[in-house]
Amino acid sequence: MTSTNRKTSRRVALVTSTVTVALAVGLGAATPAVAAPAAPHAPLESAQADESLPPLDPELFRKAIGGLPDDEVTGALVQVRGSAGEWEGTSGVGNIHTGRPVPQNARFRIGSVTKTFTATAVLRLAGQGKIDLDRPVQDYLPGVLPADYPPVPLRTLLNHTNGLPGLEIPHKDPTWFLAHRFDTWTPDQLVRGATQGVPIRFAPGTKQEYGNVGLHVAGMLIEKVTGRPYADAIRNGIIRPLHLTNTFLPGADVRIPGPVSRGYEAMDIGGHTVYVDVTEANPTLQWSASEMISNAPDLDRFAVALLGGRLTKPEQTAELFTVPDVPMYDGDDDPSNDQPAVYSVGITRYHVGPYEFWGKTGDRPGFACAFGATRDLARRVVFSANKIHMAADQPAIAERIIAASAGIG
Repeated sequence: MTSTNRKTSRRVALVTSTVTVALAVGLGAATPAVAAPAAPHAPLESAQADESLPPLDPELFRKAIGGLPDDEVTGALVQVRGSAGEWEGTSGVGNIHTGRPVPQNARFRIGSVTKTFTATAVLRLAGQGKIDLDRPVQDYLPGVLPADYPPVPLRTLLNHTNGLPGLEIPHKDPTWFLAHRFDTWTPDQLVRGATQGVPIRFAPGTKQEYGNVGLHVAGMLIEKVTGRPYADAIRNGIIRPLHLTNTFLPGADVRIPGPVSRGYEAMDIGGHTVYVDVTEANPTLQWSASEMISNAPDLDRFAVALLGGRLTKPEQTAELFTVPDVPMYDGDDDPSNDQPAVYSVGITRYHVGPYEFWGKTGDRPGFACAFGATRDLARRVVFSANKIHMAADQPAIAERIIAASAGIG
């Protein structure tokens, strides 16, 4: 495992241990080298550490990402920042054929963390007076939703209380994905394909159900209001001002440029486990909900600016920390099964032990990632893991990293 423990005024490189790789493709042992840290951005945060936070324990993070590759993940990277302590490290391999280690500055598909960028772009339009979050989608995008749908307030697109049905395709089934990974999709296909002839799932604003379609409609909204591709709003309003030089909206480009820890799908072929490289794929199916590429330093910088109120005006920043007081939609009418909502506009509230974090997870075939931070930004964590089963939820390593963030071993 590769790790670097950084205090505010010094950087200490730690000796790494050998990671033994035993994969069906016949690799030998691999010994990752110490990752060269990326050039740091100028610090944006000014918050002091929350005195209730436990001291950062590097050993918890080493254990959290140790033992890779395993039966869920081939490689992982973690970056911890903030006034409560700093650490970074990698484990496993970035290429199962060569044994090359995971680059600490690797770029990765951030999946649904794209939703946070898109939601931020919408909040910025609201702060500029160009849209009203209380007005319905139908006022801005007439004819996009079925005529028999009730008014769908813009805010509900961003906090997953819109009730819109999702596109019913098996996009996380390996066979379907491999057959369609290079297909190009249009926003109209994504939204109309999901909603036409399909009833709304619940009255907007009354329940919460996580999904992509609300953020796809939000992408269409941005384009209608600005007259430009939605990606321009993110590039001009977020990426360029924050100097996120490793963050991209690829459109139909299937590649991940620059340093990368490659993603794989483990498949049983003829009684043997074969690791199919799924790094390259056309992300238009995910579009404004899940298409983006970034790296850990950029996501941390974005989190500091976003949660610190530097990208939106106070009224819109408050939306980030407002979780609707509604139940999660579970498809039945038994209130005894109801779980409370956890998503706000663009991000999610997590309780880890006694601590509250705000952030977002994301995944795509071959990749799982997240960023999370305490409200005062004193502890901020970004991770990426190369999971090898696209149909699975976040791998166990994700839970271990999140627990380590709160000092739980």
